[in-house]
Formats: sequence, C-alpha cells, structure tokens
Amino acid sequence: MRPNEPASVSAALPALIRRAIARDGGWLPFDRFMAMALYAPGLGYYSRGDRQFGTLPSSGSDFVTAPELSPLFGHALARQVAQVLDACGCDEVWEFGAGSGALARSLLEALGERVRRYHIVDLSGTLRQRQQQVLQAHGARVHWWDALPDTMQGVVVGNEVLDAMPVQLLRFDGERWFERGVSLDGERFAWADQETTLRPPHEGPFVPGTVTEIHPQAEAFVATLAERLSRGAAFFIDYGFPAAEYYHPQRHGGTLMCHRGHRADPDPLSNVGDKDITAHVDFTGIALAGQEAGFEVLGYTTQARFLMNCGLLADLAQADARGIASAQKLLNEHEMGELFKVIGFGKDCPVEALGFTEGDRTHKL
Repeated sequence: MRPNEPASVSAALPALIRRAIARDGGWLPFDRFMAMALYAPGLGYYSRGDRQFGTLPSSGSDFVTAPELSPLFGHALARQVAQVLDACGCDEVWEFGAGSGALARSLLEALGERVRRYHIVDLSGTLRQRQQQVLQAHGARVHWWDALPDTMQGVVVGNEVLDAMPVQLLRFDGERWFERGVSLDGERFAWADQETTLRPPHEGPFVPGTVTEIHPQAEAFVATLAERLSRGAAFFIDYGFPAAEYYHPQRHGGTLMCHRGHRADPDPLSNVGDKDITAHVDFTGIALAGQEAGFEVLGYTTQARFLMNCGLLADLAQADARGIASAQKLLNEHEMGELFKVIGFGKDCPVEALGFTEGDRTHKL
C-alpha cells in the first residue's frame, strides 16, 4: 500500500481480480491478470494517481525512464523525427504511452513549429492530467486520444510502451507446454498451469523447467498500427532482445519483472496494483508483425548507437557536468545503452533513417 493511501483503495483491485478468477472457474490467464493489475480503471497501477516516474525513490516514484533522465534524449530523437517529417511531407507526431510528458516536452521544444499537431494516445486519465500540466505551454498543438484512431500519418514514437503490454506465460516440463495462470490459495494469488497448444515463436532448445513469455498483444498492436498509419514512420525504444537471445536456454527463467521504489522483484502476485509489471520485448516478433501488416523495417540497433547517430555526442559537448552525467546513463553499456534497443518502421515514406546509419543490427532479428 502506498503512503497515505486508504486501505480500501489498495484492497479493491485484488478483490476485483479474485471475482474475475471465480467467474472464470478458478483460473485466470496471466495476460488478463497483468492487464487488470496495470490498467483496471481507477485501480490498476497506471490508472491511479501515483507518481510512477522519477529519478529518485524520495520522489515517491518507482522507476526512471530516459526522458526523465535527460532532455537530451528527446532532443536527439527529435532529429530522427524531423528527418522523417521532411521525407514524407508530414507535420504530425503521435506518442503512445507518454508517461510524465517529459518526452513530449523535449520533442516539442526541439521541433518547434515543425510540428503542427502532437497527438498523445494514453489509456490513463490520471497520467493525462499530469501531461497536461507539463505541456500547458504548448497549448492547442497537443491533442489526447483514448484509443488508436482509424487513420494516422506522420511519426509515431513509443518509449517503454511495448514492455508494459500484457504477456502470456508458458512453462515447459521437458515434454509438454503449459500456460501459466493465476488461481487462489485462500485469499492469496497463486500460480496454476494448464496444458496448452501455445508455443514460443522459436525452435529452442528449451530446458525442462523453462518459464518464458509470448507477446501476442504487443505484436497485434504493431500490426494494427501498420494498417492505420497511411504514411510516415514509427520508432519504438525498449529493453529486449531478438528471438534467438530471448529464447536462449540460459534465459530459462523468462524476463518478467516488477518495479517499485526503484527496486526490482520477480513476483507479480504480491502488492498487486502497487508496482509495475513488465517483460522484455521480443524484437524479432515485433519486426515480423510489422512487416506482415505492411511496414518496412527501417533499422534495429542499440539505444546508445541510435542516439549517437542522432547527434547526442555533439549535444554532450555543450552540456554542463550534471547534464553530461545524466545523459551518459543513456549510453553506458551497463545501464541503458546496450539493453535498450530501437526499432524503426516506415510506410510510404522512403528514408534512410538517421538513427540506423551506423551499427544497424537488423540482420540479427
């Protein structure tokens, strides 16, 4: 329970999930559990008024994202956005899951009048209120959406969006595959498995006891985006791997992780609604889903290489000591630089994307 939060609020979400488990005969697939834990209206982690994003635990936050670390992240990304806007003759940007609004602010400041309309698609009403405060200086140029529109054009950006989309969990006992779900042990949530025909999108090998994730919702989102973006490009920044690394035998415990108070733990069944639940991204699956729906893959590389290609090193030369220290976390291999990747898609907009000019790893997808 959060400080100063009524016990009734903290208890309401688990009670809601218990009723859903009961209605489904005592077993709820994990993707549905994760969706409720994160997005149940007014109760889920991203639907409440908590301050998830921040640089230090003392702020009451649970984790920090690149835009909060340094505005130079957005300024570098803006050069890639501007290149595509020029190439396709567009003047609109679409951001999914805008969080605190820090990335939108940096992009709008860097792009100026180059952007006529900045669209934010976000399911969280409480986050929208925070974004409106952060972006009030940009007035009518910013427009909010509750759902994906039927048609779009321009540049789409998403920072740490795909990792927060619900995943299905699979377990392998050496012979059979099971889907992992959630049941009840008294009032407590407990793991429960059911045999399934679902399989990871990779041949393996898989060692007995493997627990891993598959990502149908994230892949469906990218496919839908490909169908509705008439012209432009999309760039997603997130932590993850290509399939051969994601489903490597040494990663037999999967990638599911929770974040609270700037600490990580692997137990999504405890403190439900009070912490983030994420899984790393299978970028091979994301690339294939986009291609099959009409996207062209513009490139795939590490966050460090992408930002350097977009001019971050030149920005650092103009920064003070504190700005340099913050921005270096975006590049350092042991922090965000290597684990975080960037994948770009294009549609009806021929462009040699700036961010992938050196160090492109598309061949590893």
